[in-house]
Amino acid sequence: MVAYLFYWIDELEKAHFIGILPEKRKNPERITQESIINLGRRIVGNNADANNIFFIQVTIDERTGEIIWPKRSIRTQEET
Repeated sequence: MVAYLFYWIDELEKAHFIGILPEKRKNPERITQESIINLGRRIVGNNADANNIFFIQVTIDERTGEIIWPKRSIRTQEET
């Protein structure tokens, strides 16, 4: 199952874990970065600045509950 780990960045630029939500939408066309951030806003409230929220998409093994983290991606300056 796909889920999103949400984090909020405070005024000191420190990231705080705010929650995890599973993806329940069946239609992948409805899943956008903006719609995922809106899920995060529901956790911290509508007054939250979307620029201070970020998420990491993970997979959760439904049988064991284990979180499967995405592979790290390292890009060089030439690739960006």
